[in-house]
Amino acid sequence: MSIDPSSNSTPARGPADHVVREQIIAAANEHFAHYGYAKTTVSDLARQIGFSKAYIYRFFESKQAIGEAICGNCLDGLYERVREAVDEGQDATDKLRRFAKTVTAVGVELFFQDRRIYEIAANASTEKWPPARAYSERLRLLIEEIVRHGRESGEFERKTPLDETCRSIYYAFLPFTDPVCLERSLDLLPDAQIEVTSLVLRSLAP
Repeated sequence: MSIDPSSNSTPARGPADHVVREQIIAAANEHFAHYGYAKTTVSDLARQIGFSKAYIYRFFESKQAIGEAICGNCLDGLYERVREAVDEGQDATDKLRRFAKTVTAVGVELFFQDRRIYEIAANASTEKWPPARAYSERLRLLIEEIVRHGRESGEFERKTPLDETCRSIYYAFLPFTDPVCLERSLDLLPDAQIEVTSLVLRSLAP
């Protein structure tokens, strides 16, 4: 998996040497794949790369910061695919259906075909890492954009306060957007996502 260090919300410590940062991230990916995120230490990464632990700390302040770099890049890619799907929607109803379908399908593909990514994403969600919070906020804003469009076009009702409506939709879709919740929902897919989306759309009818 290629990594764009500029997408990491945790700034590098020391020189902005992208080559060294990518070496560290590549070593982290390999160790996470074999031993898991929880069992990998910064000392393990230092030994694998041939750097001192102190040198790694010039670029990342902790193991979590390395995980955030990986997680942030993955979530950026996930969001872009959801954004693209929404933009292809014909109207607000179609956009919301595309949002729910894509965020679920791409999440399953990303988190559960590569268990090391799931472990990092689960930690990010549970511990509220900055990339996870940023991703959640971007999804919420995208929902708000769709709802505004639906209200302006007359597709959706306008009586309920916009912020309440958007929060409720965001909460309704949590089983499909949060990696920990999504793992528990795998056996219910795709029916659960389709039915929840239909229920949300009925609630939005004018």
